[in-house]
Amino acid sequence: MNGTQSKQLMLRKGSLITKFLKFDFILAFLSFFILGPTHANAFNFSEWDVLLKKYVKPDLIDGISLNSVAYGKLRLDPVFHQLESNLRLFSPAKLSTHQEKLAFWINVYNIFAVKIVTDNYPLKSIKNVRGLFKSVWKIKAGTVGGQKYSLDEIEHGILRKMGDPRIHTAIVCASISCPNLSKNAYKSEKLNEQLDMQMSDFLANPNKGMRVDNNQQHKRILLSPIFDWFAEDFVSVGGVENYIQQFLPDSKATWEIVGYLNYDWEVTAHLTAAENRELRRRVRLAKR
Repeated sequence: MNGTQSKQLMLRKGSLITKFLKFDFILAFLSFFILGPTHANAFNFSEWDVLLKKYVKPDLIDGISLNSVAYGKLRLDPVFHQLESNLRLFSPAKLSTHQEKLAFWINVYNIFAVKIVTDNYPLKSIKNVRGLFKSVWKIKAGTVGGQKYSLDEIEHGILRKMGDPRIHTAIVCASISCPNLSKNAYKSEKLNEQLDMQMSDFLANPNKGMRVDNNQQHKRILLSPIFDWFAEDFVSVGGVENYIQQFLPDSKATWEIVGYLNYDWEVTAHLTAAENRELRRRVRLAKR
């Protein structure tokens, strides 16, 4: 190859590199304005969304309407394990907006709560899972960005500090009296709508959220104990009584909160015959 040919080849290579660089710049430019600068850094919960739609369904357990979860099948799904792996590698520092962070940690809490159940399934209640001198809420449930978190650390150390009391009907404890596990992953761009819907659906369920005596002009109300446990979080929205008024069927009637509903910690699942046998076997072993 003579000098002229070599020079022409170098020019062609340079032209190709320039074209590729321009193409990459155009893609980055379009991504910035179409996806936005924050979405590009957000964690992709599409796998979680697929799993929710596949394994969560409207159901009836002990006469209570709820969303049940097929924990036995979910624990065998490789997509769930891939989701865990992806979270281990993702740094929350990439999240920039308040809504992104809130949606992220709500999803993570629910994934880890479900993981605790699937790791110990079959079981009667999530509260039966314990660590060494620790309740289930304090044991390390999963890893995000190389750091291990317990459910307590996520709920009290992160989510409650973000100042939105609606989280209490979005995060779940895999129990019958708990708010329903949504069939949709939480997304920053839809978060307000999703949180409002979760609160509304929870309070509309007389066996889980709010029971109203409709036979008297003076309404007597029983609430989920969640509103008692976390009453201080509702101070920012005028207190529990002020907040729930918007959900009452007759806002003109006088009313009072007279107590709280019983809380059922039984897991939100229909155990198969084989799962019940395994559960009984574990109980027998624990008694030895």
